[in-house]
Amino acid sequence: MDALLTELRALIVDTLDLADVNPQTIDPDAPLFDRNTGLGLDSIDALELAVAISKRYGVTLQADDEATSRAFGSLRALATHISSFKDKSNLAH
Repeated sequence: MDALLTELRALIVDTLDLADVNPQTIDPDAPLFDRNTGLGLDSIDALELAVAISKRYGVTLQADDEATSRAFGSLRALATHISSFKDKSNLAH
């Protein structure tokens, strides 16, 4: 999971062009969309990030899905969500 967290930190910074953010400083448990305690991402950021995650990991994040809302709660929640899909895909092969 640590490797995935590191990958996701870099993916967020690169995809959203957050040049002033050091990926390693992103708290895995901080809210991604809270301007006071997290990165302060918005809905456009979520869309860009969902596309990048789909391309990189093959995981589709639907805007109207409750699981997607939970996944975007924090970096750790996102990593857990992606891991669960990767685990299911490995079982299918």
